[in-house]
Amino acid sequence: MGVALPLPPDPDTTDHFVYLRGVPWDEYQRLLALRGEGGAPRMTYLRGVLELMAPSKYHEGDKTKLARLLEAWADEVGVELEGYGSWTLESREHERGAEPDECYCIARTAENDDDRPDLAIEVVWTSGGIDKLEVYRKLGVAEVWFYERGSLRFVALHGEAYGEIERSGLLPACDPAVLVRAMAEPTQSAAVKALRAAMRRG
Repeated sequence: MGVALPLPPDPDTTDHFVYLRGVPWDEYQRLLALRGEGGAPRMTYLRGVLELMAPSKYHEGDKTKLARLLEAWADEVGVELEGYGSWTLESREHERGAEPDECYCIARTAENDDDRPDLAIEVVWTSGGIDKLEVYRKLGVAEVWFYERGSLRFVALHGEAYGEIERSGLLPACDPAVLVRAMAEPTQSAAVKALRAAMRRG
């Protein structure tokens, strides 16, 4: 009797990763330039290791839905939130580079503008990959949100290390439970409507 083998995963549901090791900084820069502004594959660089990631449509759907929810929340409460998508963040000195799923600056002015977002969002759809916090730590990103299939967690940079926090320190009025419930809606538009309705109910 034959043994039933598991079916291979649907490629549309899986993020695809390629790793290159021993990549010098200048070669990483060359690959970024060759790729151009297209945004795929997404690149993460950590001390000679380069991760190339082609996100699945479900990964991209979750990150866009969460971004739309956060932006709708900010619109409702009047928070100045500037989105920069997958802004390429780099530090030659620390040999690190990252492209968040989404990133934001909060209440920036010309006087306090700098070359780093305040907040990065990472969707975890397929396990594995370079330790993003080790990359973001030296890039100086103050807060990182991780969304993984119905769960939202927050980490904040304190000195040289990230620590877990119960809710965003940058946006403390933003209720994570409301975001997570809205993320369960079947479409992005329905999620935004659910969020706005929940906020207006108080």
